[in-house]
Amino acid sequence: MEPESTLTACYRHPKVESHVRCTRCDRFICPDCMREAAVGHQCPECVREGARSVRQARTAFGGRITAVPLVTYVLIGLSVLAYVGELVRPAIVDRFEMLGAGLAGPDGGHYLWQASYPAELHVEGVVDGEWYRLLTGAFLHLPPTGGTFGILHIVMNMVSLWNIGRVVEAQLGRIRYLALYLLSALGGSVLVLLIAPYDPTLGASGAIFGLGAAYWVMARRLGADMAQVNRFMAGLLLWLVISAAMTSWEGHLGGLLTGGAVTLAYAYAPRDGRRALVQAGACAVLLVLLVVCAWVKVAELTGAR
Repeated sequence: MEPESTLTACYRHPKVESHVRCTRCDRFICPDCMREAAVGHQCPECVREGARSVRQARTAFGGRITAVPLVTYVLIGLSVLAYVGELVRPAIVDRFEMLGAGLAGPDGGHYLWQASYPAELHVEGVVDGEWYRLLTGAFLHLPPTGGTFGILHIVMNMVSLWNIGRVVEAQLGRIRYLALYLLSALGGSVLVLLIAPYDPTLGASGAIFGLGAAYWVMARRLGADMAQVNRFMAGLLLWLVISAAMTSWEGHLGGLLTGGAVTLAYAYAPRDGRRALVQAGACAVLLVLLVVCAWVKVAELTGAR
């Protein structure tokens, strides 16, 4: 009688001889399937199962900890890409900047809004159903020789976004951070619509002011030394006042207030299983409020009320 074979094979590669067992499931694994573990080696399936069962580290505001400010990179990239588009095709600005109500002529000219207008003119702006302007304007900037700042407009905004955004993103996590940015941009546009609906505006400043408010609220919630943070906030508010004569202070203020409101909801939501639900609910309520305010103003401008 022949002796019973003592050869053992990898459970994933039956033709490969193996003498090492997975420390978790006790199956034989070959060198290609071995994964380092705290003690011994594990098979790929057990490693994946273990990763699913490990609780992911979270920030104080519920976001996943990330080392790379990916969303900030993307937002800067989109703004720069849009700016290149403006340089190639300047008409993009007129088509996508924030404008509550205006009139356009057959000659390509743009005229101040009025309820009654000649037949050769046509309505443009949010009042004409161009609701996308409430967000697209936040990704556009002044042309190199336009307005007071020219190319400095996008340069200053992108530097500010980099300096503030990556700090805020690290604390909030990517999803909360993106929601904060977009809601702040929307909040700035809605306040422009409510107060200065006939003024075309563009730029990421409203969203960046929202990030500034978020930075202050987070520092306050974390118990940080507020001396430096307060100096930063004072500078931000001072710029809000100074820029009133040169830029859209309504967009700045709207972004600041919206960003502060969103971050308050993030910071003071209960730290239990309800936290994500409360935070998402607060963002949804604020979104609905902004949309309703915009709709009421549009109805007022068009005389639909």
